[in-house]
Amino acid sequence: MTRIIVDEGESFESALKRFIKKVQADRILSEAKRRRFFEKPSVIRKRKKAIKLRKSRRQTMKDLQRGM
Repeated sequence: MTRIIVDEGESFESALKRFIKKVQADRILSEAKRRRFFEKPSVIRKRKKAIKLRKSRRQTMKDLQRGM
């Protein structure tokens, strides 16, 4: 659970801004969006495989650029 301690004399806007930053840092909203609908295990595997492939390609391109 994400919490912030509101300092005395702190405005609501600044406390809300700190809370939103903390929620984004904890990746709570992205996790909730991801879990909103059920994903079959096969879809999860395909998504993870695609992410690994993109990372691999990106790393390969970086290595090629460094070598030249």
